[in-house]
Amino acid sequence: MDLGLRGKHAIVTGGSLGIGKAIARELAREGADVAIVARTKDRLEAAAKELSGETGRRIIPLAADVTSREQVEAMVAQAATQLGGVHILVNSGSAPGGSTTATGPIETVVDEDLLQDFNVKYVGALRCARAVIPYMKEQRWGRIINISGTNARNAGNLSGGARNTSLVHLSKTLALQVGKYGITVNCVHPGITRTERTPRLLAARAKELGIAPEEVERRDYAEDSPRGNAIGRMVDATEVAYVTVFLASDKAWAVSGELIVATGGAGRAVYY
Repeated sequence: MDLGLRGKHAIVTGGSLGIGKAIARELAREGADVAIVARTKDRLEAAAKELSGETGRRIIPLAADVTSREQVEAMVAQAATQLGGVHILVNSGSAPGGSTTATGPIETVVDEDLLQDFNVKYVGALRCARAVIPYMKEQRWGRIINISGTNARNAGNLSGGARNTSLVHLSKTLALQVGKYGITVNCVHPGITRTERTPRLLAARAKELGIAPEEVERRDYAEDSPRGNAIGRMVDATEVAYVTVFLASDKAWAVSGELIVATGGAGRAVYY
């Protein structure tokens, strides 16, 4: 299927690592030119060189802090100038799970860190969306995809759950506001996802339990494990990217203001 992305221009925040980098790669493979955004310039430049070499597309590294409206607006303007416009925004920038001092028991939550989590993930996504929407309105075509997470559905993580829930609300609200201009807005909930961090995390748990990392993963995805899912294995970042790239495509007009859960069927709750 031709997704109609050849010649499109995309911005991916959090694009130097993990799910964001996987999304940038798949967008480029489909023919889009991509600006990847993060705070660390060296890591961005290395990722851009790698992805450009793999895909043959233009991958532009742009260092910016999404907690700054001025930096976000400058970054979007620079991306639009260098790419020749902006058709797609993927908001994927945040610390996985949130700050450790904003996620524990309420007595230990550090207010400033909780607010910073929101400032990065929720308000950061809002800032980026606000900056790209004028370009999308002018061309009457746009795609905004917010990468959230299933902490929104699971009580316990005060910061991760709240900031992820807020991204779902933002996605629906923006979809209603900008749909008439040919812009769709959707949200994706990844669960536990294989990224560059996974081998280190598995090794740490394996050391703690006194077993091999492969055994840790097998146990996690056994049928009776609370971490398990319907497909019996961890979802890879590339698979989350496939979902996101479809939502960014010219074939996804019928989907807007929606939430797609890409966990391999984790959990037993029924949502309707």
